[in-house]
Amino acid sequence: MNQAIISSSPGYNNLTYEVTIVKQMNTPFQGVGTGANLNQDNRGATEGNWNTGYQTVLKNLIDGLSSLEDMPERTNLRHILQIWKAHTFMTLTDTYGDIPYTEAGRGYIDGLVFPKYDSQESIYTSILNDLEAAVQGLDASKDAIGQEVMYSGNVEQWRRLANSLLLRAGMRLSKVDPTAAASYASKAVSGGLMMSNDDNAVVRHNADYRNNVGTSINGGQGPFYYLDQDFVDFLQANNDPRLTSIGVRYIGALSGNDQVEANANRDFDAQVGMPQGYDNTTIIPIVAEAGLTSLFDYTQLDRSRMGSPEAPNFLVTYSQTLLLWAEAAFRGWAPGDAEQLYQDGIRAHMEQMALWGSNTAISANDIDAYIAAHPLEAGKELELINTQYWVSSFLNGHEAWSNFRRSGYPLVNPNPFTGSDLKSEDFIRRLTYPDAELTVNKANIDIATSRMGPDILDTRVWWDVKQ
Repeated sequence: MNQAIISSSPGYNNLTYEVTIVKQMNTPFQGVGTGANLNQDNRGATEGNWNTGYQTVLKNLIDGLSSLEDMPERTNLRHILQIWKAHTFMTLTDTYGDIPYTEAGRGYIDGLVFPKYDSQESIYTSILNDLEAAVQGLDASKDAIGQEVMYSGNVEQWRRLANSLLLRAGMRLSKVDPTAAASYASKAVSGGLMMSNDDNAVVRHNADYRNNVGTSINGGQGPFYYLDQDFVDFLQANNDPRLTSIGVRYIGALSGNDQVEANANRDFDAQVGMPQGYDNTTIIPIVAEAGLTSLFDYTQLDRSRMGSPEAPNFLVTYSQTLLLWAEAAFRGWAPGDAEQLYQDGIRAHMEQMALWGSNTAISANDIDAYIAAHPLEAGKELELINTQYWVSSFLNGHEAWSNFRRSGYPLVNPNPFTGSDLKSEDFIRRLTYPDAELTVNKANIDIATSRMGPDILDTRVWWDVKQ
């Protein structure tokens, strides 16, 4: 169980694709870093979620569930494993579309080494059923769960996570099946959602279990990634205090060697985001127009704070949950005051910033001032709620990207790079299957693509209905 949780932290491919697709970060460099920065299909990177999800996380979860088949008294442990399995499969199916589900992870147990691909619709039905069963089945009077790294075995916190995931999964259906989305949102809210940042589903890191992204950008990948222009511009235009907790600019840097603390500037007005659409050669005149010394002078994720190797990874948060609830309330799908929930969701994320460390904390006065200046404006409710969700999901690229595809927000311009692999869409809608899977399980992939659409970046997953 613990290995499955720890291994769920996003990898470096989270930067290569998801975080870049939603225009929060960017790199002008090609090679192994090629991905959403150029809207190209780099299968050495698109396979990241697949490999981690199937080879590590689900292997542990499915083995654990199999071992419990003859232990009916371990109902709480079974439901906890099912909750994390639901979270993992949501990540995988939202990334790729149709994937192995019913036969996944059964190679050693049942000899199913060429698993069939299930439709995303059927996978979501099963995920939602498992989450509902967990909500109903968890019972603090039954088997205790010891030495568990997420909630230390607190059954009520796991129940609140299950309901929060039920809300997330239900809201994914808002375009494809609004009636079902409304039903699940109502059930999730009535069942009891996360109540504070203490309920966040977070993977904590230390010197022994290091943050994958933080380890990469504090190593050889340090000079490669920058905050995106759209993200920085949005934060600056809205006088958002989170920018000074997230970013740092190394003034006058001519190379990665100059990105040192002596050159660091974290002032709000000094930050400059890097525009998409350029490689490390074509961006040179753009750098000059911006008055910067070189491309290494753009604002980066602060590697000493939120980007450190020991920084936590937040996978499901109180803030995200409140903002989804705000949308459900606005749509009339769940009880609650949409504006109050919207404000509480912003506050929760700004308070969450302190959980990366005291040097990322935002003062109560700054939080109050921001919320007072950003009401839920009539006629723009969905845009405002989901744009805040985008900010709240920073560094959880998968969730920011999934909600962007579902909601259509934030309103950002497509990457204008001229060498794009996109054929019909403005943004990447899914990632492609791994080359290894195409080699060993092509027959089942062919069935999946005949149902879903071609194995390209443009193909929309089932719930991502074009409107």
